[in-house]
Amino acid sequence: MMNQTILVGRLTKDPDLRYTSEGVPFCFITVAVPRDFRNQNGEIGTDFITVTLWRKSAESAAQRCQKGTLVGIKGRVQTRSYEKEQNQKTYVTEVVAEQIKFLSHTVSVNV
Repeated sequence: MMNQTILVGRLTKDPDLRYTSEGVPFCFITVAVPRDFRNQNGEIGTDFITVTLWRKSAESAAQRCQKGTLVGIKGRVQTRSYEKEQNQKTYVTEVVAEQIKFLSHTVSVNV
């Protein structure tokens, strides 16, 4: 079995570095990835993909990235759920990064 994703795109906003209650750094970023084809109107679509970064890669992204930064992400697709108010179950599909490359720079960080 294989669950591997590679994305190349630009950040839609600055990373927001946070910490778990145990002090583990993490952040969520959204990467805008243009599609390789045009629709009927001749427009190129874009997918906005949520990526979760952990530990060293989260800290590096927070230090080196800002809105518009070009990044490459290697990771896996994950679906999780949580309960909102009034016991409403919400599902989230995201990419959990195993590696981030700062394509505007030459540094990469492995998880």
